[in-house]
Amino acid sequence: MAPRYSKMEFLTYYGEGDPLSWVKRCEKFFTNQRATEADKVGFAAFHLVGEAQLWFDQVERLLSSEQKTTDYRTPDDGNAPDHRPTNACIRVVAYLSRVLESAFSALEGLNKQSFLTDLGNRLHKGLVNHWQKFTFSPSGGLRLKRDITEYGEFVRSFNAPSIDEKFEQLSIVANAFIVAPESLASLFEGTPPSIRKDALRFIQLREDFKTAKISSMLHSFTSDS
Repeated sequence: MAPRYSKMEFLTYYGEGDPLSWVKRCEKFFTNQRATEADKVGFAAFHLVGEAQLWFDQVERLLSSEQKTTDYRTPDDGNAPDHRPTNACIRVVAYLSRVLESAFSALEGLNKQSFLTDLGNRLHKGLVNHWQKFTFSPSGGLRLKRDITEYGEFVRSFNAPSIDEKFEQLSIVANAFIVAPESLASLFEGTPPSIRKDALRFIQLREDFKTAKISSMLHSFTSDS
């Protein structure tokens, strides 16, 4: 009688190429090993959830290569501002959509929800850190809100309320780039401390932060935080 599991290495997906091809190779592995349905979920969960950071490394590479400084600092050339999602946003959402196809094929139950929550948290943190590298004009702030809307619609499929809330808060914080300097304090009056903390980080990225002497206006804002 042949052993239930023969020597055959389970393939790990490293976040490059088409994840659907990884699923097909997994199916070959399962057939060769005569794995039960429970075994399939266990094998896939171990190799899929464990590679979330590698997948997000690819997201960071896409953001780094596709996001342009002019995406959020549109020159004042008299042309109408572009309110479409930036190319970086479109590429990241398309890539992660393929990742989700693999996750939905390979995971279920708590494993699936754990993966989605982890991915959502990584995406939120990564985007906030990524945007800290840019300077924003008012029209750029509007385009940022369009990107946030696109990302928010994508994570809504995760069915993770805590992730939805984080992206909703990001959209509120992005208003810091749109309003006049003298309206900043009132804009975030009465908002939760977490929003005010992120708002302070974003306000410093305004293109007029120094010229409008915004730092001198933030004393009451910071003292109330």
